[in-house]
Amino acid sequence: MSDTENIKKGLEAYDAGVTKALAKFSERKKEFSTGSKSPVKRLYTPLDDAGRDYAKDIGFPGAYPYTRGVQNTMYRGRFWTMRQYAGFSTAEESNKRYKFLLSQGTTGLSVAFDLPTQIGYDSDHALSQGEVGKVGVAIDSLADMEILFDGIPLDKVSTSMTINAPASVLLAMYIAVAEKQGVGPDKLEGTIQNDILKEYVARGTYIFPPEPSMRLITDIFAYCSKSVPNWNTISISGYHIREAGSTAAQEVAFTIADGIAYVDAAVKAGLDVDDFAPRLSFFFNAHNDLFEEVAKFRAARRVWATVMKERFGAKNPKSLSLRFHTQTAGSTLTAQQPDNNIVRVAIQTLAAVLGGTQSLHTNSKDEALALPTEASVRIALRTQQIVAYESGATETIDPLAGSYYVESMTDRIQKEAEAYIATIDGMGGAVKAIERGYVQQEIQDAAYTCQMDIESGEKIVVGVNKFQIEEGPPKGLLRVDPIVGEQQSAKLKKLRAGRDNGRVDSALAALKAGAKGDDNLMPLILEAVRAYATLGEICDVLRAEFGEYQQKVIL
Repeated sequence: MSDTENIKKGLEAYDAGVTKALAKFSERKKEFSTGSKSPVKRLYTPLDDAGRDYAKDIGFPGAYPYTRGVQNTMYRGRFWTMRQYAGFSTAEESNKRYKFLLSQGTTGLSVAFDLPTQIGYDSDHALSQGEVGKVGVAIDSLADMEILFDGIPLDKVSTSMTINAPASVLLAMYIAVAEKQGVGPDKLEGTIQNDILKEYVARGTYIFPPEPSMRLITDIFAYCSKSVPNWNTISISGYHIREAGSTAAQEVAFTIADGIAYVDAAVKAGLDVDDFAPRLSFFFNAHNDLFEEVAKFRAARRVWATVMKERFGAKNPKSLSLRFHTQTAGSTLTAQQPDNNIVRVAIQTLAAVLGGTQSLHTNSKDEALALPTEASVRIALRTQQIVAYESGATETIDPLAGSYYVESMTDRIQKEAEAYIATIDGMGGAVKAIERGYVQQEIQDAAYTCQMDIESGEKIVVGVNKFQIEEGPPKGLLRVDPIVGEQQSAKLKKLRAGRDNGRVDSALAALKAGAKGDDNLMPLILEAVRAYATLGEICDVLRAEFGEYQQKVIL
């Protein structure tokens, strides 16, 4: 009798035993599912692996299809970059927080910008009132960026910046600050998010319509491939798609569909895929369902490698390997019993590490209530360090490979993601699918289902719909002083009075002319930044030429 026949026979006996046992007692639930509502079988066996080709479907770390990781030695070589997403109030305050984080062992910075900065308004603009410095740091000009990185050598630290619509401007500011430190652009390492498509879908900090936005992105690809070669020119972001309520498979599918759109646009702009694709990076969410999340990361690498090899004909192995940053799930944090969030973040951290992340930010326990305090940030960072140094999860590569459950789920997520991508292809690509509202509707439907499950009690959230306790008002939260807006406005007034306004006007006029034509806009934006033109002034020039995007409402 073959092994397969033996397993089938054993499974029949097991099922008979279960049937007999269930006559006396019942299981906890009639149906079991993952966090994304995918069915979970009672038991997984080698029968669930039948027909899998190990070399073709799983392979080895650092080799196609990268299911097991993008580096040959993974964390046996070095740990992931431990980032903590931070920024609030003024550049001075955020600079202090960055120095604190570096002193506590973080190995990379991750800049959070306030809402006016994210949508290209100066702090003294009428629409900025009440928002300056609230959800991130206010950056109005090169002068603020100089303060933000004062005393932090940019040739020694990797910096990630969560900025999208005005990403070209903030990158130019970073390059200009480095110049003032005597650091050439070829020495800079880091990432700009620069992913506008997910803004239209899930986040909302857009400025320009899709076509000029895609132009700005491909201009960054072209400029950095020659001038800032170690910079990741985009972080294609599934994180916010998941935060908006998508399933794990939707997160993979819609993120990679956006990636396909960016590669398509760059190739159509005349770039060779292997000139820019090695610097593309991704940004994923880590949720509570440990095994589904690990499978999601493994499936995402496999899907991207296949797309780049078969659709775009990429030859450079680095063009095929999906490198990604992970952030733990903000949407899973609860205002109730916030200490429980420490445990949630620990599970999510382990999922990211077992899934092979290259970079990680861990949320703090109080972020459902306010920006995090130093104490809660330290706990979040220590969570990464404990997983790295104490858990044993980093000692071998892809330790959950071969699990009948994880391999089966990896296959399932891959198939579901590829089906979504095929549907989006049929609509003409991600941009067309977004314009039609297809992606938004799919996410909204998934989010609604999840919320209904919480409200019905089918999905348990500890401390929210079960195991509640009486709690007093939260104490010791970080509050941003409202005077920050006035301080930034005063700094802007002084800046405009003291700079060479003739040089500013000339630089902005050159940018306007370039926007009318087809010049690469990065050198023109960089010159405007060097002249201390403000973020709002630069974005206003582009608004005048490109127009502003109006969100399509999906009901």
